[in-house]
Amino acid sequence: MDPVIIAGAGPVGLTSALALARHGVPSVVLDEGPGKDEQRPARTVVLREDTAALVERLTGITLSDTRWTGWRSLRRKQELRQVAFDEADPGPAHLAQHTLTAALRAAVDEERLVRVAVDSRLDSIEQDAGGVTAHTKGPKGTWWRGSYLIGCDGPRSTVRKLLDVRFPGRTAVERHAVAALRAELPWPGEAMLHRMATWRGAPAEITARPLRDDVWRLDWLLPARSELVTPERLVALVRDTLAGWCGTTPPYELLDTGVHTVHHRLARRWRVGRCFLAGDAAHLLGALGTQGVDEGLRDADNLAWKLALCRDHGESKLLLDSYQAERRTAVAARLRAADQALPILRGGGGLRAYVPGTARGHDALLTDGHLGRGPLGSLPAYDRSPLALDEPSQSQVTVGTAPGAPIADVPVTAPDGAEVRLRDRLGRGRVLVVLVAPGTGVWDRRHWLKAGVMPRLAAAVTALPLPAELLVAEGYPGAVAHTVLLIRPDGHLVTALSGVRPAELYAAADTARGGKPAPPAGARRAMADEEGAAAGDPGASGSTAALPAIRAADAD
Repeated sequence: MDPVIIAGAGPVGLTSALALARHGVPSVVLDEGPGKDEQRPARTVVLREDTAALVERLTGITLSDTRWTGWRSLRRKQELRQVAFDEADPGPAHLAQHTLTAALRAAVDEERLVRVAVDSRLDSIEQDAGGVTAHTKGPKGTWWRGSYLIGCDGPRSTVRKLLDVRFPGRTAVERHAVAALRAELPWPGEAMLHRMATWRGAPAEITARPLRDDVWRLDWLLPARSELVTPERLVALVRDTLAGWCGTTPPYELLDTGVHTVHHRLARRWRVGRCFLAGDAAHLLGALGTQGVDEGLRDADNLAWKLALCRDHGESKLLLDSYQAERRTAVAARLRAADQALPILRGGGGLRAYVPGTARGHDALLTDGHLGRGPLGSLPAYDRSPLALDEPSQSQVTVGTAPGAPIADVPVTAPDGAEVRLRDRLGRGRVLVVLVAPGTGVWDRRHWLKAGVMPRLAAAVTALPLPAELLVAEGYPGAVAHTVLLIRPDGHLVTALSGVRPAELYAAADTARGGKPAPPAGARRAMADEEGAAAGDPGASGSTAALPAIRAADAD
């Protein structure tokens, strides 16, 4: 089959290409530039828990040295909140966008399934029943043939315009003066939000976020309809802010400056036939700590496994439509929450600003956006997706992760004996089936693979309607022993079942792939085994004598 065409070689386009390659799907990335990125230290990205893990999986780099060690909120001279991060609760990763793009480009250069065409600017798209034909102009202008096309070409997206998709929303929701500088601040490694600072001429809100090597990004919220920010004005902001925090202006090195204007826009459609929109081509957001690149990487991860499944197992309209249903709904909820909070946070002047309870409520809203919590920042859940189960089965149980939500990252063991983190097994072109079996860690793998419910579960996994990998975990938040988890390739929980239920596991996997064909012979045999076990057939579940820890896993 023809490769997937990706328009745009920014973080979202390159991530899409790498995510597709991890699923075994080739792609060609159309880069309208020369293949190099401008070095802008003041242009940074904040990655939450799930997107940071995605970048680490795709590039092989570690982001541990880019994570915040803490967070604090100040109002005037009062500290309202302080949060300390650790391994159990890691802080967001924060790095320059050109650093992220360079890491993605390096991984793409090593990936044989990805081809990058530089100096290739898209100017036309034609679709038919079998694929997409795109034309690029420039020194290497030519025609390209692909199975699908993903428009990751930014806020002025050519793909979106060629598809005649509207992009309504709000312009200049917020404006920030921005500076990247190297200095020693009183809170090394900690991000900080300071509202209503007391020194003369201080803006209403200042944000400081650490980068590597003692570099910081500082943002100053500008008043609505404020004048242009001159270089002299920006240097004055830097000096006054550092003096306000440190007592006197410490030595600093100014690396980069700019003005960041936040727009809120949402494309009406994210899929037109075989063409899709992702990243800034599909949405613009960024007020109150929300992050556009963060959401764009989720777009790429969500779409990649669906295109791979259609390519390898037949196209499903429901599966392809679910990309817009899931991702557009999630981003729309984020935008709606920001638009509802903005009048409260930016328009509440007068006496209300001095009420302590009001100040703490405002701080909670802003902290949510910056730290990835609450309606402004929490990880998206696809519980109302077209791929979600219509009704819970009798065997479905409640665990610490709700259906449709991102899974917790726990240690797991693969059938080959590899001990890895659960998130490390995502994005490999298959769903994950995880058996929660406390006590297996003390047994030799040769024994527990052949004991208890493992043979039946392995047979049920083999019979699923799409590729799957069986893993075992000592524990999972909120899960009791013998719970079986079904997880999508992008790390969202499909269902949690009590014991081995081949028929229900098959039905859940079938729903998650957007299809409802008749179960194959292997699944029918597994279902017959389940019925035999329920009727008291001792041969249906295998021997449990060797491993008491997972005995009676089928008990209701």
